[in-house]
Amino acid sequence: MSGVGVVSSGEVLVGDKVGQGWWLVAGDGQGRIVAGPFPDRAEARWVAAVGPEGARPVYGIRRADGGLTRKPSPQDWAWLAHLGEQLERLPDDWATVLSDDDQLTTLVVEVTAALAEAGLPLHDAAGPADEVGGACLIPQPELGGIVVTWRQHDRMSVDRVHGHAPDALVQQVMNRAVADVLAARGFLVDAFGGASGHVVRSPERPAVHG
Repeated sequence: MSGVGVVSSGEVLVGDKVGQGWWLVAGDGQGRIVAGPFPDRAEARWVAAVGPEGARPVYGIRRADGGLTRKPSPQDWAWLAHLGEQLERLPDDWATVLSDDDQLTTLVVEVTAALAEAGLPLHDAAGPADEVGGACLIPQPELGGIVVTWRQHDRMSVDRVHGHAPDALVQQVMNRAVADVLAARGFLVDAFGGASGHVVRSPERPAVHG
């Protein structure tokens, strides 16, 4: 094929650029490339919907042997940036309670990711969006987990523009919804504080009883 070459690493050159982008891959494991590259994920998905059965969009670089070397996609980098922004919302006192190699540190990252993937942001107590609300994570090393609660917008939780009863009911609904999301993702979830929040643990960490 004119304009196609191979560099020493085994990656394919298309013109003067490495053939990196979205490809359709079929089969198990690394699979085999059946179409591509596509300029974006949306087009790759559209072709996958009408193309070979079982083909799926994968981002990476096509090798000279026809295989695919996976690479982080632009969407992957955007997701990591979003996750990092969410973790920046954690209160500063997290650093005084947990170390980088603490199991609860890993848990809070996993819980934050699960909530973010469900479209539920963390509450930014120190940021400009303080009054907006979101999920609050509180480390509880003595319980072997973290307490997760939902904070509503100030209009509901502080100003109570709709009254006390709707505020209390919505709070219960949101706490339960957050707990259900995390349970669906495989975390161990137990009621805490009269169901005003929930203790969330990793599946391999059982409940701690006093």
